[in-house]
Amino acid sequence: MAFANTKGGVVCIGVSDIGVINGVQIGKETIQKWVNEIKVKTAPSIIPDVEIFEEKGKQVVCIQVNEFPIKPLSFKGRYYKRIDNSNHQLSVSEVADLHLKTINSSWDYYIDPNHSLEHISLDKVNQFLRKIEQRTDTEISYSSLEFLSKMEILREGKLTFGGYLLFVSGYCPISDVQIGRFKSDITIIDSLSLNTDLFSEVDDIIAFIKKHLMVEYIITGEPQRTERFDYPLDAIREIVINMVVHRDYRDSSASIIKMFDNRIEFYNPGKLFGGITIADLLSGNYTSKSRNKLIAKTFKEIGLIERYGSGIHRIQKICEDYGVAPPVFEEIADGFKVTLFNEKLNITEQVTEQVAEQVVEQVPEQVARILIVLEQEMRIKELMEKVGIKHRPTFLYNYLKPALKLGLVEMTVPDKPNSKNQKYRLSESGSNYRLSLRKKNESN
Repeated sequence: MAFANTKGGVVCIGVSDIGVINGVQIGKETIQKWVNEIKVKTAPSIIPDVEIFEEKGKQVVCIQVNEFPIKPLSFKGRYYKRIDNSNHQLSVSEVADLHLKTINSSWDYYIDPNHSLEHISLDKVNQFLRKIEQRTDTEISYSSLEFLSKMEILREGKLTFGGYLLFVSGYCPISDVQIGRFKSDITIIDSLSLNTDLFSEVDDIIAFIKKHLMVEYIITGEPQRTERFDYPLDAIREIVINMVVHRDYRDSSASIIKMFDNRIEFYNPGKLFGGITIADLLSGNYTSKSRNKLIAKTFKEIGLIERYGSGIHRIQKICEDYGVAPPVFEEIADGFKVTLFNEKLNITEQVTEQVAEQVVEQVPEQVARILIVLEQEMRIKELMEKVGIKHRPTFLYNYLKPALKLGLVEMTVPDKPNSKNQKYRLSESGSNYRLSLRKKNESN
C-alpha cells in the first residue's frame, strides 16, 4: 500500500535484505490468500501482480504494486508512503497534500472560511496589476475583482487562502516571519517581526538583510564605484522568494532568519514537498512540485519566479560565481533550512564536505553498493556479479532502478532501454557521490 501511494514497487518474499535467496514455502492457496489479504485490508482495494521465480531449487514470490491514480490509499485505516527502504506513516497534513496533488490542486486554492474581500487591500491588488502591465507591456482592461476571479484568487466570489496571504490589508497571523541579527548565538543586536502580505514580506526581509550586510567599494576606473556585499544579493533574493512561496502556511511556526558574522540561516516551516529529498535537490534529478500552486502562479505573473524548480541550482551557481562557499540545504524537524556563507571565512572545503555528507546519507545502501563497484561501463550481469546479487528482479527493483532514478547511473543507450547492447555507467553526479562515499568510509 505504501508503494501504491508513491511510485509503485516490488516486494520479493524469500530474499533477505542483502539479496540472499532463502526461498519460501508456497502452498496450494498461499498466493490467493496473500492477494485476498491485500485486497480486503486496503481502501480503495488494490490487487497486486504476483510472479513466482525459481533459483537453484528455491522459490521466490515477487508481489508488484503499481502506483494508484487516486491517492491516498489506506491499509487497515492508516496511510503510508514508501521512503527509500521503509514505510512512513502519513500525518493528517500529508494525507491532505497527497489528495490535493492527485486532483492537481493545492491548499491555497481553497476558500478561506474566516476571511473575505473586506480583509484584503484592493490598492495592493491594483499595484500588482500595474506590475503585470509593466512586465508584459500590455494594458489590463478588466477590473481588479474580475482579474482576481480569472486568477481563481476569488472562487465563487469568495476569497481563497492564497488570496488572503497575497493581498491581506492588515495584520496577518499566519505569515509570521522573525528576523534577527546576532552577534553571538544568544546575543541579538537587531530584530524585525513581519505579519503582512507576501509581496511586502519579500521586500521587507531583503531590506533588513541588506541593512546588515558588509559592503566594500571597488574602484574599476568607471565614474561610479562598484559595491560588493559580503553575500551575493541575488542568492539572498532567490532564497527569500523560495521561502515565501513554498512555506507550509498551515504550520503554526514562524519562518525564521538568523544573521551571524559568517553565515545567514533561513528556516521555513514545511519539509521538502512532493517526496523530494536533499539528494534530489543537489543532483537536479527531480520534477518540481509546488505546495502552494496559486501563490507560485501569482509570483510568476510579475516575474519573481522565472522557472519552476530551477531556484536551487540558480542559488548554487550564484554562490559559485560570487566566490563564496556553497550553501547547505537541510531538513530539520518539520522544516527546511538553507545556510548561506560569506566569503570572509575560508570554509569552502569544510562546507563542501558537509554537503557531500548530506548527499551520502540520502543515497540508499543498495545504490551505494552499485556506485562503489561501477568502475567502467558494465552490463546488468556484470553488475549483479560485482554487487553479489543473483536474483535479477531484486537487483532491478532495489538496486539499478533507484540508481537510475537518482541520476547517479546512466544508460549507454538511453533511447533503447532494452537494447541487447545496453550497458550502465556512472553519471557525473554518480562519480562525485562515489568519491564522497569513499572519503566517508576512509574517515570512519
